[in-house]
Amino acid sequence: MTRTRRTTAVLAAVTALLTGASTAPALAQSETAATSCYGGAKSLTYHYSADAVEFGTYTTSSRCADINIKLSSSATGFLDACIVFVDHTSLCNHDDTYSTFGPQWATVATDVKDGTHFRLRVHAYDTDAQVVPFQLAY
Repeated sequence: MTRTRRTTAVLAAVTALLTGASTAPALAQSETAATSCYGGAKSLTYHYSADAVEFGTYTTSSRCADINIKLSSSATGFLDACIVFVDHTSLCNHDDTYSTFGPQWATVATDVKDGTHFRLRVHAYDTDAQVVPFQLAY
């Protein structure tokens, strides 16, 4: 009985070590990919409008798998945004709905193929968003 418990404990420790060793390189690789994606971000500025404002047309590349947005830390207010895949539609992604974004990197569209043409459509979440600097990574 004691030998079985000891063997189980040793196997659990070895499994933990192997799992930790195998996930560390994957984590480092995903951090590198994120840095590369965000490092090529385009700086833009939204100026308040009662109507939605479009930025682009842009073309995705292999630098990012997603289309990401991040408001400047100096921004007051939030932005609602969506992606329009211009070669296919004039409507926003996600059933023509907007999502609200703030000062952290967030994904506006996921798993977008390289070479896809798109526009970013933005409107103010509220009237606090008069002049909002932000970044777009794609």
